[in-house]
Amino acid sequence: MGHGHRHGTGVQHRGRLALVLGIALVVFVVQLVVAALTGSLALFADAGHVLTDAVGVAMALIAITVGQRGGGRDVRSSYGFHRAEVLAAGANGLILLGLCVAIVIGAVRRLTEPVAIDGGLVLAAGAVGLAANVVALMLLRDGATQNLNVRGAYLEVLGDALGSVAVLVSAAVIVLTGWNQADPIASLVIAALIVPRAVTLLREVGEVLLESAPRDVDLAELRDHLMGADGVVDVHDLHVWTITSGMPVMSAHIVVDDAVVDMTDAQVILGRLHGCLAEHFDVEHSTLQIEPRGHADTEAHVHH
Repeated sequence: MGHGHRHGTGVQHRGRLALVLGIALVVFVVQLVVAALTGSLALFADAGHVLTDAVGVAMALIAITVGQRGGGRDVRSSYGFHRAEVLAAGANGLILLGLCVAIVIGAVRRLTEPVAIDGGLVLAAGAVGLAANVVALMLLRDGATQNLNVRGAYLEVLGDALGSVAVLVSAAVIVLTGWNQADPIASLVIAALIVPRAVTLLREVGEVLLESAPRDVDLAELRDHLMGADGVVDVHDLHVWTITSGMPVMSAHIVVDDAVVDMTDAQVILGRLHGCLAEHFDVEHSTLQIEPRGHADTEAHVHH
């Protein structure tokens, strides 16, 4: 068998995640205090969203740290604890959906029973939140393309930035017109911003847990590349899945022609195949079983 290894754990993003966590906690306290003073549901919803951001970032930090433990040293966790990141992202998505339900219930009640809002304070708190979100987005932008939890945190902060805009607009309307229903309407807008991101995050987590092939990997094209290697006559039991974000893995049975008669020949083919997988499909952790013609017929269980 041959193996290539690359473990995308997100550890390089811990410093920025920690900084974003600190920013989120400060903004949460500011918005929560102002929401209590003004009675603004929109600001309270945005504060709750910020707290969810903070929880998500904290879970990502914990998961990334845990993901460094036990990589191959625990016989029951041969891949270490990399899946902890995926589980944390799933919990984050569920928290977001729960927050949306609470916001909608409160907003519907406020639409029929409007509450007087101090728009000036809400406007100031919304501006603080928006500025903090912009800083956090800049910190997370690069990592969002490389790691599932960082991407989840980035999407949350992006949605929260839009939520801060909704808070600012509603506060401006209240200051200018005195129409207090603008506040629960802004709350509904914030909920509408959260739901699609939560669903998307949960769908991606589900794909990883179900061990679906990564969306950017075409199995037919992958098989054709393997079949095109010198000495390879067939490929079966081809499986591609993801352990965690940035860590795709693959296994396959490679049938070679009769000219391959010793381990030296097999090693040459393995090296060629691993290079192909890493270069063309970004799959550097692969397990390939070399077989002679007819070997598949002797296997008790074959999964295509």
